[in-house]
Amino acid sequence: MTYEDKLARFNEHIEAGGKVETNDWMPDDYRRGVLKFVEMHANSEIMGALPERECLPIAPSLQRKMSLAAKIQDEVGHAQLLYRVAEDLGKSRDTMFHDLVTGRSKFHNVFHYPVKHWGDVAIIGWLIDGAALVTQAALRDSSYAPYARVLKRICAEEQLHLRHGEHITMQLSAGTDEQRAMFQDALTRWWLPIIHFFGPRSNVAKDLLLHWKVKTRLNEDLRQEFLDRYVPKILELGYTFPTPVPFKDGEHYLIKDEDIDWEPLGAIKKNEGPETQRRLTWRRDVYDTHRWVRDAMAEPAAHVA
Repeated sequence: MTYEDKLARFNEHIEAGGKVETNDWMPDDYRRGVLKFVEMHANSEIMGALPERECLPIAPSLQRKMSLAAKIQDEVGHAQLLYRVAEDLGKSRDTMFHDLVTGRSKFHNVFHYPVKHWGDVAIIGWLIDGAALVTQAALRDSSYAPYARVLKRICAEEQLHLRHGEHITMQLSAGTDEQRAMFQDALTRWWLPIIHFFGPRSNVAKDLLLHWKVKTRLNEDLRQEFLDRYVPKILELGYTFPTPVPFKDGEHYLIKDEDIDWEPLGAIKKNEGPETQRRLTWRRDVYDTHRWVRDAMAEPAAHVA
């Protein structure tokens, strides 16, 4: 069977709603695209643990500190699951870590920004994890079956993270003027990065991951679902939005494309975000410090006294 025949059969399989397993034949572009996509997701989970880690010392109670620590552990665990999926596509975990800490691969935009106070934990847990759940829920129907299966577990745990952030939000919103101001400040700083989280409008003609149904929905549709779900809740709590300000149009809350400033996202793509280099340096230091553990696990007999 020629390559063209295999590709035609593969496309028919995908178009009919079929799934792809690790050992199935797949075009090189499909393999590379899925690998890059899953690797970035894994990078984002492990880098996403860092902003909340910085907030552990300022947790207002032991209970909050313990629940936040458990959430951070979950995020690192999600990264390990995703790196395992990516490994099967032909790239070693060690290479992926090296590419991350040297800035060769990417992680999600929201984890390039600073955290300042406990209000940031509420925003991350409620709105950023909420945005992640919107995107990840759609990916549970991805054409790459191992990724879709892992996402079922990740989404279940992210639901708990969402409730954690929602509870902190409700507590701050029912608190003192200072606590409400803390949440408003965090919302003002994080709103644009959250809008960027979904990316610009999808280019259907050029996006192979959409063509092969690795991604199942358009960026703008995912962003719209997020806006419709969360904007009314935020307004009900009495908070205000910075630019881009959502407005109601019938049953939907909309944002004008021209109101979105994409320049900060462009800087992040070049690893020039506000916290990019500091967080990469910290992750690189941890990676180097624990090299002996990886070496011992790779060749245990050589490390037996």
